[in-house]
Amino acid sequence: MNFLSLLIGDGNLRVQLKERRTRLYRVAYSWCHDRSLADDLVQEALTRGLARLHQLRDPAQLDSWLFKILHNCWRDCFRCQKNFQDVDELEDHHYAHDETPEHIHSRSQIVDRVRAAVAQLPIGQRQVLTLIDLEGFSYNQVAEILEIPVGTVMSRLCRGRQSLKAKLIGLSPEAKTGTLRSVK
Repeated sequence: MNFLSLLIGDGNLRVQLKERRTRLYRVAYSWCHDRSLADDLVQEALTRGLARLHQLRDPAQLDSWLFKILHNCWRDCFRCQKNFQDVDELEDHHYAHDETPEHIHSRSQIVDRVRAAVAQLPIGQRQVLTLIDLEGFSYNQVAEILEIPVGTVMSRLCRGRQSLKAKLIGLSPEAKTGTLRSVK
């Protein structure tokens, strides 16, 4: 049984790659905040991954292997762009829920604020935060993907979370309402 048939298993390789592409795109977009660049990074990562599929030793490590390739693509792109700047163009999300327009608008504002706060983080903190908190990778996997020590992963994550907390403290419902009392 060859490696490709192990990877495919009971499912279809196309479906598995499509699922991973979505996750890779979400992380790439959170790193660069540019749709076309994120799409290009994911395309390059998948192309490199497929070309080097024979180098993957453990099929269970496919996700972290692809994210490591994505990180290398990002690093290569970052090196090529001398004047790289984060793009603060945030898309509006339309929710298909049976909620009130006010609730939808409020949620959209919160999402925009969180994305803007994440975009303001230094790239190292942003990468660690998205890989651990959004994608659920372990500290060791992130250290391997980004090729940094585990201690650096932990400190970047801690500083990133503290920074986000400071920037987003006003979004908390408790912070907005304060203490309510009855007036007669």
